[in-house]
Amino acid sequence: MGKSNDNKNNLYPVFLKLETLHTLLVGGGNVALEKLQSLLANSPAATITIVAPLIREELREFIKDNSDINITERKFEASDLDEKDLIIVAVDDKEVSKEIKRLAGERRLLVNVADTPDLCDFYLGSIVQKGNLKIAVSTNGKSPTIAKRVKETLNDTLPEEIDELLNNMQQIRDKLGGDFAQKVKELNELTKQLLTK
Repeated sequence: MGKSNDNKNNLYPVFLKLETLHTLLVGGGNVALEKLQSLLANSPAATITIVAPLIREELREFIKDNSDINITERKFEASDLDEKDLIIVAVDDKEVSKEIKRLAGERRLLVNVADTPDLCDFYLGSIVQKGNLKIAVSTNGKSPTIAKRVKETLNDTLPEEIDELLNNMQQIRDKLGGDFAQKVKELNELTKQLLTK
């Protein structure tokens, strides 16, 4: 294994196709609702099972027309991990969170425990989206507030037209003459003009 450098962010960014995975969300309160809203904003077709003894009415209302989300209203059980691919824990109980992390670890499942970086295999970053362009911002679990500020800056800076360019990029690339290096140079000039408007 390579050496770790504590002074830099060693996280590896990945964009998951949640519609091909089954996500378990443990918790039914405000934090669970926040995680659920983020998951569905980015992956509306995600398959999610929610397990919690109490489910907030706002959470129920949020998913009332979504057939890809199932609610099990009881305490977490180890069997809830069966046939799941990704685990998000949003409960206000450190011992329960640790136990879920331990059980999931035995099955080699990836876990995110809200507001507990030490128990996370992955973090949920701040997300900027302009059509097909998506940027995830990470501060290595150190400051969600700074990640949010960077997100706001990027949202304000990136033009809405960037999605139109992305949608037309294949046609633009096909029409460009020359070798690969020349195409890259021309595409760089084109995108530079767009981003400096």
